[in-house]
Amino acid sequence: MTTSNLPRKKTSMKRRSLHEEISDHLRSMIIEGELPEGERIDESALCEQLEISRTPLREALKVLHSEGLVSIEPNRGARVAVLTPEEFAELFELIGGLERMAAELAASRASDSELKKLAQMQIRLESLYSAGDRHNYFELNQDIHRMIIAMSRNSTLTSLHEQLLMRASRGRYMAIGTEDRWEESVQEHQALLDALQAKDSVQAGEIMLEHVRHTGDCAVNALKLRKAV
Repeated sequence: MTTSNLPRKKTSMKRRSLHEEISDHLRSMIIEGELPEGERIDESALCEQLEISRTPLREALKVLHSEGLVSIEPNRGARVAVLTPEEFAELFELIGGLERMAAELAASRASDSELKKLAQMQIRLESLYSAGDRHNYFELNQDIHRMIIAMSRNSTLTSLHEQLLMRASRGRYMAIGTEDRWEESVQEHQALLDALQAKDSVQAGEIMLEHVRHTGDCAVNALKLRKAV
């Protein structure tokens, strides 16, 4: 039998489920404030708006509940979770420690191809900042942080960080709500890239820690102002 007559091997393609796509959509609505904290989630309205049934919507809400973005109460439905300024401060303290460690490890473990990709992402990040595109800037910013975590080659750290990242996402989005902090954040990302390329673990860790601290402080202050209104 010739090679051309051999049966073709089936190709397995992993398709994203509907509830995963819905999770992404609702997550963005929560992070960007379209669904305000504490607000009851109107399942009927969302089903009509998204043209879906309740089953995938409820599966999506369970995902967001596991991420700490939604609270689900028996017989009362779901609400957007509420975080206090104190909880935000504690969350960013923890993330700061994890990301500092990740940056230190990444400085010595990242490959040249990874650093090249990170540099390309930085160029794109600056372009989105110049265009004032907060939505796509935020998404790329999250990807950059995830990549640095992955470059640490520590699977336990990566798993723990991913759990916390979603809970902190609203705070990170609020932190770029002011032009000064947004510009400062871009500059901090460049300084971090420089340290990683120089394989300077100490400098990379210090820059990352200060970057997360600044973001956390802005998030806490923004939340305090919002609650004072």
